[in-house]
Amino acid sequence: MHSDQEQKLREKIGRMLADGLQTQTEPFPENDTQFGQLLTQLRDIDAKDLKAKLVLSGFTNSPYGEDRMRCQECMYYLVHRKWCDLPELALPVEPDWWCRLWRI
Repeated sequence: MHSDQEQKLREKIGRMLADGLQTQTEPFPENDTQFGQLLTQLRDIDAKDLKAKLVLSGFTNSPYGEDRMRCQECMYYLVHRKWCDLPELALPVEPDWWCRLWRI
């Protein structure tokens, strides 16, 4: 995907979230087993079903929780590309967004 395509998709995701897309922010996976189950569910979603990916992964367009977690501090976030490098997501993201697959 080229950077202009990534930017357009990032803007589309931003609009979906700003328009009030209800996502599943809870439960947050507390261990590797729960994290793996969530990844398995994501793999079962059609790769082109953006809405389902966002809903299941619990995307928000702002930092989340008491610790104000955000994509920028996640181990899967590629700073210079503004990209989530988790294979099951592989989406352009903003640094202040968050999802429940967040990890340090």
